[in-house]
Amino acid sequence: MSIKSLGNLKLIQFGPTQMRKMHDDTTTTLLSSSSNHHPPVVAETRVYVRKKKVMKLQLQQPIHHSKLSGLPDIEDFAYKKTGKLLQLQKSPVNWEKVLEGIREMRSFEDAPVDSMGCEKAGSSLPPKERRFAVLVSSLLSSQTKDNVNHGAIQRLLENNLLTADSIERSNEDTIKSMIYPVGFYTRKASNMKKIANICLSKYDGDIPSTLEDLLQLPGIGPKMAHLVMNVGWNNVQGICVDTHVHRICNRLGWVSRKGTNQVGFGQTICTPLRPQCGKCSITDLCPAFKEASSPKSTPRKSQKRNNLL
Repeated sequence: MSIKSLGNLKLIQFGPTQMRKMHDDTTTTLLSSSSNHHPPVVAETRVYVRKKKVMKLQLQQPIHHSKLSGLPDIEDFAYKKTGKLLQLQKSPVNWEKVLEGIREMRSFEDAPVDSMGCEKAGSSLPPKERRFAVLVSSLLSSQTKDNVNHGAIQRLLENNLLTADSIERSNEDTIKSMIYPVGFYTRKASNMKKIANICLSKYDGDIPSTLEDLLQLPGIGPKMAHLVMNVGWNNVQGICVDTHVHRICNRLGWVSRKGTNQVGFGQTICTPLRPQCGKCSITDLCPAFKEASSPKSTPRKSQKRNNLL
């Protein structure tokens, strides 16, 4: 037996012999107390057992269950295999009025996505070929403007390179020259070849019909997979969220992370730089507009200049 001091607390370490002796003494004391009809008094004792020269102290920590507070970020709605839906405690203030105002403004003006979006790819083709065209267009759309992506799809279509079979037989350099200047065109050309091979070997030239299988294709993420499921298979399993919806929802105070119906609204009115607030009919409901119009707000350039002085 050894004794160690830790402040006012003494830690007593017992070996096997001392442990048996303490057990026998405690049992005798309890039996004696019970026979005298007095309630046994048990002192609080902390016992630490040394085994193989390693002392283990196990403390049970309380489990705190955190509740969802406020509104989540858009990334929280990303596809997960668990299939669980995120539940909100409350909706954004005046969200119905804001959404109706955006829809009304969108009806007055066309945006690039209306005529050159991914869902327009191969619209004149048979269903099977059109599904593959939408898949390719979605792949090329990443980090690429709609007009550039639309041009690449048109060149592929004109050169009969918009089916799994034709892409499989074509060489990668030809594909790169057709899709340039889309973003990361070299990597995307390689992924097109891989996707064509997978679609031919597993789906007879068609595309996967489930979200899980689409996500297994190289270069296809959740946003693209949801769009393809919607347009290609008429199966809505989620909402496509891009940078425009991110920006608009953040300006409206609906989410807390800076970064996506209204992609066209983000292309025409609520643009990244110099948003057309004068054309917007929901400025009275927009926190970003109110903050920018506040006398207390200082332009960034002026603020930086003042900090340097």
